[in-house]
Amino acid sequence: MARRGSYAKGVAKREEILERALEVIAREGYRGASVKELAEAVGLSQAGLLHYFDSKEELFTEILRKRDEVDMVHYGPLPPVDPGELDLRKGYLEVIRHNSDVPGLVQLFSRLSVDAADPDHPAHKYFIERNDNLRQVFAAALAERQAAGQVTDRIDAQTLSRIFQAVADGLQIQWMLDPRVDMAATVDALFDALTPAPPEKDDSK
Repeated sequence: MARRGSYAKGVAKREEILERALEVIAREGYRGASVKELAEAVGLSQAGLLHYFDSKEELFTEILRKRDEVDMVHYGPLPPVDPGELDLRKGYLEVIRHNSDVPGLVQLFSRLSVDAADPDHPAHKYFIERNDNLRQVFAAALAERQAAGQVTDRIDAQTLSRIFQAVADGLQIQWMLDPRVDMAATVDALFDALTPAPPEKDDSK
């Protein structure tokens, strides 16, 4: 029983660390959020903080995973999901607008995504699975809208989902270099570009 109680306390402390880390990084930025600062935010030493994670890299990976959980609660369902119930455009744009308010988390995501190209990096599996899951949901929702004539079918849904993901990820880099970039407006314009024009009226009738 004591062992089970200790395990539950460990899980709770780990969750507290991740939740406070989200706040610190959103406020201080990725470069300003050292392990020392994150440890102080939850009343631990640096060694005490890393007791709950195998490494600094795993800590940051789990912070991103926690961010995804929080975002999905507020802006969209986790897969699997009925694509017909997903307000694709609205939810996607809301997430992108929210990202503009948490630059530190965007910096962390972008930095870690590059490092995670190494198959041995602790974040490699996270990014592979995250990207696959997002494309699965996005492609299914796009296919529904293509069948309804709301999105062009000149490009298959799987390819379109990759295009949207590439645009969003690339815009984050541009925005970090130049905060004047309106990421949400640019993605919204892409949705507009992929919306078929309404049929022309036949005035001869």
